[in-house]
This record gives sequence, C-alpha cells and structure tokens, in this order.
Amino acid sequence: MRLLETVARHEYGAPAKQLARETGLALPTTYHLLRTLVHEGYLRRDKGLFFLGAAAELLSSSGARQKRRSTVAEVLGHWRDAIGVPVYYAVYREGEIDVVCVADSPGAPAVEEWADFRETGHAHAIGQCLLSQLDEEARRDHLERYPVQPLTPYTVRDNHSLLRRLDRLSRTEPVTERQEYALGTVCAAIPITVGTTAAAMAISLPAHQADRLLPAAERLQNEMGRLLGSLALSISI
Repeated sequence: MRLLETVARHEYGAPAKQLARETGLALPTTYHLLRTLVHEGYLRRDKGLFFLGAAAELLSSSGARQKRRSTVAEVLGHWRDAIGVPVYYAVYREGEIDVVCVADSPGAPAVEEWADFRETGHAHAIGQCLLSQLDEEARRDHLERYPVQPLTPYTVRDNHSLLRRLDRLSRTEPVTERQEYALGTVCAAIPITVGTTAAAMAISLPAHQADRLLPAAERLQNEMGRLLGSLALSISI
C-alpha cells in the first residue's frame, strides 16, 4: 500500500530505485512488489517508470464515491437533528428512482418501505418530485414501466390524473403528499436540478403532526443553498 501511495504522488511516473528510497523498502523487495502489482493491474510500467494502473484507478474512484456518500450522510444527519425529522436524498437516473441516503433516528423514524419506492413513485413525494422534473416523454416512459396503482384510499387513481398533477407542480415549491404511500404518514420533497440530473430532498412526519410538514420543508429549503455543493457531488454516486 505504501508503494502504491508513493507511485500515486508521482504524476509523471517514477523508477524503481526512487520508489524504494522513498518507501524505505529494500530494492529487491521493491522490484518483487512492483512486478506483482504490474501483473495484477494495479501499476503499469512504461520506459522504466511506474504509474498507477486501471485496477488502482478503480479503487480510487470507488473510494471517492464512498467519501461523497459519507459527506451526504453527514449533511442529512445535520438537518435531521436541526429540524427533528427524517431526511431523504434521492436521484432519478437511468430511468429509476434511487433513494441514495436516509438520515433518521429512533425519535424521528423514516417511512417503512413496504412497497418498492422505485415502483411506486406516483404515490410518494420523492417520486412525484423527481417525475415532475422530467420531460413528458420520460414521464410517460416511467409510467409505462411502473403504472399507477392505488396503495391507499388517498393515492392518485390513474396515470392521466398523475400527469395532470405533475404538470401543475412548481419547480420552486415543495411537493407534498398526505397518506398516499402509507397511511398515517405525510411527506414533502424539494426539487434539486444539477445539470440534467433530477434530484430531491424530502422529509416525512406522522399524520398527526401534519401541521409541521410545510414549515419543516420550508426551513430545509431555505438552508439547502449553503450545502448544495456537497449534494451536487453525490449525484454521481
């Protein structure tokens, strides 16, 4: 690992003797490790110089994704504690609703996913918020794959009714749903668009606390601007 870290510090490559000197390894040991790392794809050799290989770059990109995910989790945790509600972060990519991260607590538990969030976007605030950011063709494609099906007595009844609702939604105001996905729960989602990717932040509350929903969503929306950069990075997770 020290050898890999040392190679990574040399953008234009480094010879074996320099790597041995900088890592404090014996030269024979360094040569043996370098040959092994080249064979396994973690390093590549070109004109006597060693560079990071494809396998090491894959590790690097995976580590970067994990770091971004950790950053988002910290951001959501901050808002969960500050506002006292569970907070969700989701994106729409490759035709699917993906709830990337959820921050909740015993005192503010998240909604139980009793029906797959990907298949029931018509019924929850996250899905409606994401679908509202898509163009008409992408919406209809999604609904062909995941048609509207009532989950509770409050769920929108058919594709046509949902499309009309989505057309009326504002890109700047929270999207709310009240007991459409799960009885006893109300939710609100805030749209985030970075480039061509649709994303959303959301919160949920027990139905008996419905009067807190819009004030909490508005507070989240007001504070989001300060930390939007951290969220934007996570869209590529």
